[in-house]
Amino acid sequence: MMKPTVLSLSLGAIFAAGGGLAGAAFAQDGQPMQRVEITGSSIKRMQSETATPLSVIKADEFIKQGLTTAQEALSRIPSNQTTMGAGNTVGGNSSGLPTGGQASADLRGLGGDKTLVLLNGRRLANHPYDSSSVDLNMIPLSALDRVEVLRDGASAIYGTDAIGGVINFITKRSVTTTTITGELVRPRKAGGDEERVNLSSGFGNLDKDGFNVFGVVDWHKQESINSQQREFSKTGIVPSRGLNLTSGTTFPGNYYDAGADKSGNPGWATGCNPPFSVPNAAGICRQDYTRQIDSMPDQKQLAIFARGSMKLGADHLASLEFLHSQNDVTSRTAPPPQTGLIMPNTSKFYPKSGVSGEPLSINWRPLESGQRTIDSAGKADRIVLGMEGLLAGWDYKGGLSHSVSKSSEDFVGGYVADAAFAAGVANGILNPFALQDAAGKTYLDSTALRGRVQSAEVKNTAFDFKVSRDLMAMGGGQMAVAVGTEIRRETADFNVNRAIASQASSSGLSGSLSKSGSRNIEALFSELNLPFTKELEMQLAARYDRYSDVGHTTNPKIGLRYQPMPQLLVRASASTGFRAPTLFEKNGPPSRNDTNDSYSDPILCPGGKPQPGSNPLRDCDLQQFKLQGGNMNLKPEKSKSFSFGAVVEPIPSVTFAADYWNIHLKDKIAALPEQTIYGNYARYKALFLRNPDGSPNAIEDFLNNLGEVKTDGVDVSLTLRLPNTSVGKFNVTVDGTYVHKYDYQNERNGEFIHNVGRYADMAPVFRWQHTAALNWSSGPWGATLSQSFKSAYQDQDQVDPEFKHKVEAYSLLNLSGSYSGIKGLTLTAGLKNLLDEQPPFSNQGTLFQKGYDPRFSDPIGRSVYLRASYAF
Repeated sequence: MMKPTVLSLSLGAIFAAGGGLAGAAFAQDGQPMQRVEITGSSIKRMQSETATPLSVIKADEFIKQGLTTAQEALSRIPSNQTTMGAGNTVGGNSSGLPTGGQASADLRGLGGDKTLVLLNGRRLANHPYDSSSVDLNMIPLSALDRVEVLRDGASAIYGTDAIGGVINFITKRSVTTTTITGELVRPRKAGGDEERVNLSSGFGNLDKDGFNVFGVVDWHKQESINSQQREFSKTGIVPSRGLNLTSGTTFPGNYYDAGADKSGNPGWATGCNPPFSVPNAAGICRQDYTRQIDSMPDQKQLAIFARGSMKLGADHLASLEFLHSQNDVTSRTAPPPQTGLIMPNTSKFYPKSGVSGEPLSINWRPLESGQRTIDSAGKADRIVLGMEGLLAGWDYKGGLSHSVSKSSEDFVGGYVADAAFAAGVANGILNPFALQDAAGKTYLDSTALRGRVQSAEVKNTAFDFKVSRDLMAMGGGQMAVAVGTEIRRETADFNVNRAIASQASSSGLSGSLSKSGSRNIEALFSELNLPFTKELEMQLAARYDRYSDVGHTTNPKIGLRYQPMPQLLVRASASTGFRAPTLFEKNGPPSRNDTNDSYSDPILCPGGKPQPGSNPLRDCDLQQFKLQGGNMNLKPEKSKSFSFGAVVEPIPSVTFAADYWNIHLKDKIAALPEQTIYGNYARYKALFLRNPDGSPNAIEDFLNNLGEVKTDGVDVSLTLRLPNTSVGKFNVTVDGTYVHKYDYQNERNGEFIHNVGRYADMAPVFRWQHTAALNWSSGPWGATLSQSFKSAYQDQDQVDPEFKHKVEAYSLLNLSGSYSGIKGLTLTAGLKNLLDEQPPFSNQGTLFQKGYDPRFSDPIGRSVYLRASYAF
């Protein structure tokens, strides 16, 4: 009998991102394959029958490449456009983007809220600060068997919000050994050290004993990197690149004398306070706040996962899962900026000359208060009671789950009470132009704010049940059907400690209010698999969802698979999607926050030129204020998507796959980019709110339904399984995504903004991304050389024309080797970022980190990776 090709077994579509073919259930000759449920279908079937574009990352691939977190692993998936991680925590509150230290995935660049993240096929509670995405830090990495990434819309199967795709983290089903593992990552440069220790153990054999119980405890720690520990991140002032991202709130403080219509700084003539603040031509000092922030914060993670399974007779299996995860992040930014302080001429610190004698308006950053430091603590708990088996000829699976996600933030240093601080300046106790005397130091210490400033909680209680079976014989096999239901209850609470938050405007929470919300969701779904012939198969699916607060929707999907010969597979699918606004998006507390970037008021300081009656320290080249929050009137987002592709296997050792995808999204939910508002005052004049005296108050920037998003591209995969040699086995894999178009509107029926290969409002979309790997094995020895690559893009370029440039392409190489020749012991060692590639220069001003973009690059540099695992 002719041996089947890999394609005929796996459809050639299942690749590990950086590690070769994975997940195919190869059978021994003459032995039937096990029927399993895979991501993208509710029908239990041989994995070789699926036609859905699917990437499978085996847990072993994490080890080979030295990937130590779920976020890091998913950043290697080319279809994942942006990365939100711990680095985004730095300055997040003050700019109105609190993250709570979460990490999220973003398939196709549509946003983490349109990527559905599952654990063992079921939902977790989303992170409570935006309630739109799961915090990847809560995934029990050491308990995983594999990660399946469905690069296709799956709203008809898993839920309406799976517009960009599905990421399903799948844990081991049973463990019968005890394994102790330790990992170390040691960067060549100071900062960023990592340690991980995990223990797993279990007992009971499901086949022999009828039960299995196992548990995993995983602890991970990563030390911070401050901006001064890396050359590329230490300053926001790079004259040779036209970069001058600074703040007008400085030490020593700047003053504006309304009586003389003059700005100044007593320390200007002596150079301000280099290198932290520097003089400009206008006679004031500018703070290089980048020098006093974290590039990467301190982070600690703890995950506990336990699962018990028991056979109930020959055809039924009951299981109980428990997950507890903690993620603690400590981030530091520059000392607290204090603006609009009033100093009367009665203060002993009032300048002796060069002023009118009128009260002075002062902007001052008290370095002696220390860096603003926030502890962000996240916790997640989930318990799942499940049953599956065979009943009256039907495969069934059901479960009851309850998950809770909590997050809180505490001020632990640097923050001051605004009113008390302002009184200290007005009363002549605090000196904004020099270090404090003894009385001033005592008073400054008394203004410190400490304690819980905000917290949030999201709960998700769900019941799900589905059944599937073969119905009748068709030309290519058995027609199969699946039907199911899901009932969910979501609640969310957002709590702001007004007693503390209202006292610190630099926290970004001073105007926030506590709010809560809840909803019920009921769903019915069905799926039909029609094998018309051995070559042609169709998948039909539909899902009906009803939300108690936003209405109902029905979303169909159709998939086709055609395999005219063992060496060729053609596939296609089309579906619709519907994402309801999250509870946070509808009920998020309104708040008055700083803008991300610095701006000049378009009336009082157009083009950076102060007008009569303006205060340059308030109106020119400074972070302004914006009002943000939820919107009860939000409508759902709706989408249409389709894909088609082919898999070719000309010889058994070569497999190539290419899939075109196209997604059209309407009524995108987002806040209008602040850059757009300030960039077109004539259009958005109504959003500029002013005080009665005409001074700027804030821009109004609440969540809204904006326009459309249109994106399309091609995913490609290549696997080469080279012939065995005298020195071992080799294989090569490449997995890439080419984005042809990513166009979006900032308002309904507005112009489309092109985002591919350029930094538009908030971030770029990469034209091309890929991962590649060369794997070698010989007996107990193995090695992997892997590469991740992102193409160049046009920078944000809020600089003079002569300094506009492209951010260079970015490539990282990882090298690792392993040895498993001693029973129970596996040793792994390697170099991460083998060539010590620094992040490419970027002039972006959106994030607190300057000189590079922390969302798309690795600030750590070359690191040694060591891992030892012993099983007994």
